[in-house]
Amino acid sequence: MRIDKWTIATTMASLLPCVGAVAATEANFALGSTGDLVALCSAAPDNGIGTAALNFCEGYLHGAVTVEMLNMSTFRGPKLFCLPNPPPARSEAMSEFVSWAQAAPDRMSQSPTDGVFGFLRDHYPCAASR
Repeated sequence: MRIDKWTIATTMASLLPCVGAVAATEANFALGSTGDLVALCSAAPDNGIGTAALNFCEGYLHGAVTVEMLNMSTFRGPKLFCLPNPPPARSEAMSEFVSWAQAAPDRMSQSPTDGVFGFLRDHYPCAASR
């Protein structure tokens, strides 16, 4: 039996939200800061609030990225970020966002929107235009 590297990578990516899982609280859903979003995105999926937290995080990130991509396609000017083709798996992006935010404590106090777009700008920069 041969297991290809993509099967392993996909399986590992699906487990990433469980790594470093924290206990999210109902207060985190108010999203007062990037730290609240990080708590939701890194919740343990072992109970109702953990599952809800991960689903909320995925929806928030997906919505923010979708709206900004539509915005960037409508208006001319520099793009904030450029996703690779194919784009990363959602679970992979969630895990990378959590790691990015936790790497610098000042990021945790930013608004959730500033945190998400800061991550996207830093993690998926656009190639320099000529």
